[in-house]
Amino acid sequence: MELAYIPSPSSGVLYLGPVPLRGYAFCIIIGVFVAVWLGNKRWIARGGRAGTVADIAVWAVPFGLIGGRLYHVITDYQLYFSEGRDWVDAFKIWEGGLGIWGAIAFGALGAWIGCRRRGIPLPAYADAIAPGIAFAQAIGRWGNWFNQELYGRATDLPWALEITSSADGREPGTYHPTFLYESLWCVGVALLVIWADRRFKLGHGRAFALYVAAYCAGRFWIEYMRVDEAHHVLGLRLNNWTAVLVFLLAVLYIVLSARKRPGREDVVEPGVSGGEATSGGEGEAVEKGEEDAPSEKEESSEAEAEDSKDGAGSAKKS
Repeated sequence: MELAYIPSPSSGVLYLGPVPLRGYAFCIIIGVFVAVWLGNKRWIARGGRAGTVADIAVWAVPFGLIGGRLYHVITDYQLYFSEGRDWVDAFKIWEGGLGIWGAIAFGALGAWIGCRRRGIPLPAYADAIAPGIAFAQAIGRWGNWFNQELYGRATDLPWALEITSSADGREPGTYHPTFLYESLWCVGVALLVIWADRRFKLGHGRAFALYVAAYCAGRFWIEYMRVDEAHHVLGLRLNNWTAVLVFLLAVLYIVLSARKRPGREDVVEPGVSGGEATSGGEGEAVEKGEEDAPSEKEESSEAEAEDSKDGAGSAKKS
């Protein structure tokens, strides 16, 4: 008999007066706002303009949603295109089903388009929004709680998740809340990136790469605990292999980037000096130039002194 458990909501739909709002969509929306808000603060601290993060997010977010849904539908095609299934369900994003791998890949493509239009280096933008993305994932995972999905093996631990209805036909009971494990892990990843960025002045995409590597490390063991239907390769779930591959690529990027381009970008946005430049960039050069340049009064005084000297010399000679 369980001493305690996490109850599942009786309904996955919230009502704002007469307007229905699905809990899954609500969590995604809140996560996006948090990511943009934190990303904007970090972008300004790096020397960028307020509002730039939101402007680029207009491109990144729709691309990310499309990519996340495509990855889910492609890797779990049997849920939509096998016998007895309705392919129209592939478009019902509000019922859950976003693959983070596709969301990040397509979101990066959208961000690249937005950055290119503004003349902004994508790696600098990625560094600014990295912790916000992790927080957004932490919030978004609670959408799985509303949908009673993505849980692990049966357990009677005090923090077990009570499942009252299941799309995969499992009996009601208490299971490992893998959505909660991933949510907490993502909070830890966000805090790690913020700390490491302050401590080591990460730049040129390394803060984002650290977020990717840290997330993949946690996703591997959390994915291993899940028991929902998934494709397996050599005994491991497909997402386990994806996590391993992406982790190795992120670590490789950090190592090579640190050797090739140490420090941070001096300027992250055209026309704005870097707020935290580490290698003595344009802003520092301008300040130094202003300090060394003589003022108009000094030039005038020096000229008058020279005239006086010449006058005195002439009087002496005459």
